[in-house]
Amino acid sequence: MSPTRAPRRRPFRSAVALVGAAVVALTLAACSSSSTGSDSGSSNFVSGSGAINVIKAADRKQAPELSGKTITGGQDSLAAYKGKVVVINIWGSWCGPCRAEAPHLAKVSAADQAKGVQFLGINTRDLTVSNAAAFAKRYGITYPNLFDPYGKQILHFPKGSLNPQSLPATLVVDRQGRLAARALKPLGEDDLNELIDPIAAEK
Repeated sequence: MSPTRAPRRRPFRSAVALVGAAVVALTLAACSSSSTGSDSGSSNFVSGSGAINVIKAADRKQAPELSGKTITGGQDSLAAYKGKVVVINIWGSWCGPCRAEAPHLAKVSAADQAKGVQFLGINTRDLTVSNAAAFAKRYGITYPNLFDPYGKQILHFPKGSLNPQSLPATLVVDRQGRLAARALKPLGEDDLNELIDPIAAEK
């Protein structure tokens, strides 16, 4: 009588390996990307193209309504800054490129107040507000940030407009409330000034 062989476990181990690989891939994709804003409300993530787009005044579209709870527990909205140039930065505390650009955003936001420029952040995919608040404190970000863990604010941007397509993403709204510029990459101080100053100088 031949000895009984133990059942093979290779299929189970293969399944575990595949699941592990999928988790790693999703984590890497999420660290440098943002919601595409699908109508279904799903969160598909794509890497930023690095593109900077500036729209002529005659071709600009109205920015969407953005409002809600902030990371400090208050309420804020884009409409509250009517008549100002508004710089909208979309970020997550878990995002490496967001951490890299944060000190530049803090510096330029403080310097540009005298020009009638207001910064407004949208924190996304941080499921606990404490992580977002700690990030803002660490980098000296004092301007308001909407807490948007599931990307609902991002879905307000209409298709065909300057909608955010990566993380981080920075958009500039002109004094008439229209989307004027978009950057799909982390920005340094010089980048921010080059993006904001011409729009702030418009009459």
